[in-house]
Amino acid sequence: MSLSRIFDIAQRSLGSYQRAIDVTAHNIANASNPNYSRQRVNFGTEIPEINAGMIWGTGVRLESVERVRNQLTESQILNNRPKFSSNEKTSYLLGQVENVFSEPSELGLSNLINEFLNSWGELSSTPNSIPLRNSVVYSAQKLASKVVNIKESFDIIRTDISNEFKSNVTLINGYLKQIQSLNARIFEAKSSGVNPNDFLDERDKLINELSNFANINVSYDDKNMATISIGGVFAADGNDSIEFEAFEDDGELLLRTAGSNNIVALKSGEMFALKDVYSNKMANYETQLDNVVDAIRDQVNSIHSTGYSIDNPPQTGINFFLVTDSGKLVVNSEILDDPYKIAVSSDGTNGNGDLAISISNIANKKVINNLTISEAYSSIISGIGNNKQSADNMAATDKLVLEQLELQKASYSGVSIDEEMANVIKFQRSYDASAKLIRVADEMLETILNMV
Repeated sequence: MSLSRIFDIAQRSLGSYQRAIDVTAHNIANASNPNYSRQRVNFGTEIPEINAGMIWGTGVRLESVERVRNQLTESQILNNRPKFSSNEKTSYLLGQVENVFSEPSELGLSNLINEFLNSWGELSSTPNSIPLRNSVVYSAQKLASKVVNIKESFDIIRTDISNEFKSNVTLINGYLKQIQSLNARIFEAKSSGVNPNDFLDERDKLINELSNFANINVSYDDKNMATISIGGVFAADGNDSIEFEAFEDDGELLLRTAGSNNIVALKSGEMFALKDVYSNKMANYETQLDNVVDAIRDQVNSIHSTGYSIDNPPQTGINFFLVTDSGKLVVNSEILDDPYKIAVSSDGTNGNGDLAISISNIANKKVINNLTISEAYSSIISGIGNNKQSADNMAATDKLVLEQLELQKASYSGVSIDEEMANVIKFQRSYDASAKLIRVADEMLETILNMV
C-alpha cells in the first residue's frame, strides 16, 4: 500500500468521523425537542482498488445520515390523534352547554318550573290573594327569563363555535401552504442525493398539527413527497396546496374547497367536534327545550284562557303566556299590569280556584311524548350529561393510547444522552486514530525523504 493511499484513507476517515460527531452533537442539542427524530450515521466501505493483481482497501465513507423512525407507530399516532382531539373538544363544548342549564341548582330551569307550578297550587287555596297572585307572576317571569337566558347563551356558544371553526380553517390553510413549501425543498434535496432530515421532521410536525383538526390521509412517493387529503378531498402535495373555506347551510357548519361545492367529509378531529356540536347536538337540545317550553305555555294557556278574572267585570279568554315576534316567552302584559286578570275560576264564582289546581296538576300530566314536563326536561339534562360522559371516557382512552404510542416513538426515535455520549467517545477515538495514522504516514514519508 502506497503512502499516498494511507494519507487518502486517513483523510477520508477524519472527514467521516468529523461528520459523525457533528450529527451526534446535533442529536444532543435536540434531546428536548419532541418533534425531532434521532439521526443515525451509516458508514460504508469505500470502493476498493485493484492493482498488481491485488485488491486494496480504500477506507471508510459516510454513506448516509438517516432519521430513526418507526413508520407503523407514526401511522398509528396520526390515526389516533384526530379521535382524541374530537372527543376532547366535544367534552369541552358540552361542558359549556351543561353550565348554561345550571343543573341542579335553585337557578336551574327544573327548580323554576316546579316553583311556577307550585305557586298555582298555593293560589288555589286563596284565589283572591294579591300576594299569591304576585307570586305566580314573579315565578312565571323567572321561568320565562331563564328560558330566554338559555336561548341567548346557546346563541353565544354557537357564535363562538362558528368563529373557532372559521379560525381553524385559516390555520389549516396555513399548514397546507407550509407543507407544500417543505415538499418542494425536500424534493430538491432528495434529487441532489441528500437526506433532508430536519425538513422531514418539520413537515411531520405540521402534518401532526393538521391531524388535530380533521381526519387526514397521507401518502408518500419515491422522493418522500407527501400528498395529503382531508376528508377525502385533495389538500396538498409538492406542487400545490388547496385553500378551504367554512360555510353554513341550513344550520349546519360545513367545510369545502374555496370557490366550489366540494364538501369535506369530516369524521374526526376538532373540526368534526365543532360541526357536530353546532349542527347536531345543540340543535337537538334546543328542539327538546322548545318542546318543554311550548308544552308549559300551551298547557297553561289552554286552561287559563277558559277561566275568569276577578276584576269587575270578570274577563275570560286571556292567555297567560305570549311569544314575542323574536320568539321570546313572556308573561302577558295585561297580567303584569293587573294581577286580578289571572283567571283561576272556571265559572267566575268568587273564591273558586279550580283552574289554579288544574294548572298546578300539569306537573303530573304526560304531555310530551308520553313524558311529564319534568321528565322531558330531565331527559335533556341527562342526555347532555351522558354525551359528555361518553366523550370524557373516549377522550381518556384515546389519551392513554396516544401516550403509549408517544412513549414507543420516543424510545425508538428519541435521543438518549447516554447513548449519544457513548457515540461521541467512539467517534472521537476513531477520529484520533485517523489523525494518528496521518502522523505515522508523515513520519514514514519523512524517513524515506531522509534516505535520499
